[in-house]
Amino acid sequence: MMQWEEAAQGFAAMGSESRLQVLRCLIRAGQQGLMVSEIQQRSGIAPSTLAHHLKFLTGAGVVEQQRHGRSTINRANFDQLEKLAGFILSECCADAQSEAKNDD
Repeated sequence: MMQWEEAAQGFAAMGSESRLQVLRCLIRAGQQGLMVSEIQQRSGIAPSTLAHHLKFLTGAGVVEQQRHGRSTINRANFDQLEKLAGFILSECCADAQSEAKNDD
């Protein structure tokens, strides 16, 4: 089960428009992932800025990187993203359900 600190770090990593744009590119690419140059082409983010955003996203565990020789493949960490979604939705409508029981 995801802890509050881990969830906060994951959501904070996605808390900028640019990082969200990078993550969305990687989600669209699927398990194949993208090289940094491909992300840069798709997002239009400057390479030095992109490196900073990728570092932030990998640090939070929402992006994974794998070295292939001189290239680095970046992938969305779908397991971690599903955990984040589950964390934020885990108590969906819990108060509404308890209020409905009290009305009976």
